[in-house]
Amino acid sequence: MRRLPPFQELVAFEAVARLLSFTRAAEELCITQSAVSHRVRRLEQHFGAPLIERLNPGIALTALGATLLPKIAKTLDDLAQLDRHDRQRTLRVVAGQALCTWWLAGRLTKFMQEQPNISIELIPVRNDDASTPEADVRILWVSDGEDLVSSTQAPLFNEQVFPVCSPKLLPDGPLRDARAIESLPLLHKLTQVTGEWSWDVWLKNLNVKRSIAANAKSDAVLRFADVSLVLSAAVEGSGIALTRSLLAHDALRDRRLILPMSPIAPMRSSKRHVARWRPGNDENPDVKAFVAWLVRESKLTLEQTEKLVRNPSER
Repeated sequence: MRRLPPFQELVAFEAVARLLSFTRAAEELCITQSAVSHRVRRLEQHFGAPLIERLNPGIALTALGATLLPKIAKTLDDLAQLDRHDRQRTLRVVAGQALCTWWLAGRLTKFMQEQPNISIELIPVRNDDASTPEADVRILWVSDGEDLVSSTQAPLFNEQVFPVCSPKLLPDGPLRDARAIESLPLLHKLTQVTGEWSWDVWLKNLNVKRSIAANAKSDAVLRFADVSLVLSAAVEGSGIALTRSLLAHDALRDRRLILPMSPIAPMRSSKRHVARWRPGNDENPDVKAFVAWLVRESKLTLEQTEKLVRNPSER
């Protein structure tokens, strides 16, 4: 059996020897000066020789103390590194509700298989939410010019925007004539949208003479607060929704959603996702590992979605 020196006594001696002060060692260890002195004496009893000369004023290391100090310091440093690498760590990740629900949540176990010592807390928020929760990494959907590389940000992925609907809405499969979309209900976001997210733009490109204010059977319009709700309604067969690559992938793969017409030409999203972290976290290995995984996993999903959109019959 090993005859090991007492651990707390080693810690006390290392602090005193490094700081050359019982008082400062006590402050660092948050114990009394008397307790530090007692621990050092117990260690001296263990080794059977003085480790510290108590001078008046000050202190000095004995020859044995000077010999032991670098060995003890290295041992404590190694133990600290062991704890840092092997204990369970937690990353708090904040992202948009739709991205969390339709893509990210179901893939986080893949990251944890690669990094078994990192736990994840996923917090969904609205992308425009001003009251941002505290986070180690936040995934944001930003406009051009806001996606540059910096010490607190990394660009992630670009997506395509295209329409989808439930196969219940089109039991005979995708429309052969895009103009037949006039007979189907369209699902909308509550907020004002433009460009690739505007049904007016899509209908014009499809050469369909129809206002977004019109519905298949009435002038009523169904609007939702965010794209996650729009997609949920689409899966239930309520109408055709505009979505983007990552959000659509799993539902397209599982045929909960289909393309309402074929072929279809997606539009490039004018926004892209970025990962942001707190200042000073740019060298945090857990943050770097998570962001690198995000890049790999999103690239794989985007490639698969492109294949599903280009060849919908092959899924």
